[in-house]
Amino acid sequence: MTPAAFHVMLKPRGAICNLNCRYCYFLSKVRLYPGSQFRMSDELLQEYTRQYMAAQRVPEVTFAWQGGEPTLMGLDFFRRAVAAQHQYRKAGMRVMNALQTNGTLLDDEWCSFLHANDFLVGLSLDGPRALHDAYRVDRGGRSTFDRVMAAARLMQQHQVEFNILTTVHAANAPHPLEVYRFLRDELGTHFIQFIPIVERVNDSGFQEGDRVTSRSVTGKQYGDFLIAIFDEWVRHDVGQVFVQIFDVALAAWLGQRPGLCIFEETCGNALAMEHNGDIYSCDHFVEPRHFLGNLADVPLLDLMTSEQQQHFGQAKRDTLPATCHSCEVRFVCNGECPKNRFAYTPDGEAGLNYLCEGYRAFFNHIDPAMKFMAAELHAQRAPANIMQVMARQDAELQHRFATAGRNDPCPCGSGKKFKHCHGR
Repeated sequence: MTPAAFHVMLKPRGAICNLNCRYCYFLSKVRLYPGSQFRMSDELLQEYTRQYMAAQRVPEVTFAWQGGEPTLMGLDFFRRAVAAQHQYRKAGMRVMNALQTNGTLLDDEWCSFLHANDFLVGLSLDGPRALHDAYRVDRGGRSTFDRVMAAARLMQQHQVEFNILTTVHAANAPHPLEVYRFLRDELGTHFIQFIPIVERVNDSGFQEGDRVTSRSVTGKQYGDFLIAIFDEWVRHDVGQVFVQIFDVALAAWLGQRPGLCIFEETCGNALAMEHNGDIYSCDHFVEPRHFLGNLADVPLLDLMTSEQQQHFGQAKRDTLPATCHSCEVRFVCNGECPKNRFAYTPDGEAGLNYLCEGYRAFFNHIDPAMKFMAAELHAQRAPANIMQVMARQDAELQHRFATAGRNDPCPCGSGKKFKHCHGR
């Protein structure tokens, strides 16, 4: 089975980075390549570009650059990358580039290049200063906040298109509105991804074991975090601020595929390529048991369609615990990413997602709003109309609060007496 398109996460500098983020799952990958210089050669860049573009049977292809820190390759490398893309591009094909960066090396020359070549930049920022600096520090353990903010302002000046990738961890999870309002109001971003940190305790650095570090977010914390932000967003920011998981959810409620690999029923169409051409099944599984081969030895398309990779992708569906099959939010969740499936169901079956509690609470919480927005879209009306509905509901609820007796059931529906709930 040959897919019309597939994705590859490129690691031109491997796991090499100028920062030392405490929760980074990729820094330990340097141990896979002792003695390596960790630099993608121009020969490999050319061969990968040729094979990747030849394998895509869609009108638009994306080159995804990540690390480590990809900007450590230097600007000239990316100039050569763009030149190679022009050389191998098929007639009528549109080529996109996505660069995930910590931003600390960006300057005017970088930003001019990124704007001129239509790069979409993902900038890592975990919230206001104290929350960002909790774990995102440099090699000397120093703050990185000011350098990241400077990068954001520089990209805004140069009109570089960028979004924010915010990891959700033990430090910022208790402060959802502080994080969201900072990104929205102080930074002025319109595109946000929230990525949960689930960091396992082991000596290998691989996806092994069932214990997590103290930096990891819990399922409940992640659910509460998303719910608080959704309740703010659905009242004020629909159509203005785009949060990836909210967009993915709306697609699912519309009956469409989620469009994000972690929520697809199967996976396997998103490979990772190391600096030396080694191909792995997934960016989160760069480890020996998921090594597919090297680009110099086996064509990229053959690795993508190999039996090993097909099995990897189908296993996501085939190993889903029985309890998940009857879950009311399976249509949007699908058990999330296999890397997080190391918990146990209530009846003791292995393979439950560690974040299940949070996802289930979040997706159930947003169900009424998602149904309304999906209906609006089906009727060719704006989903942003939900904000008017929420404003009326909130006004009605405030009126009911104002007229409730101390011993009446709380109008919020909690089941508690008013004096023990919103009447406090």
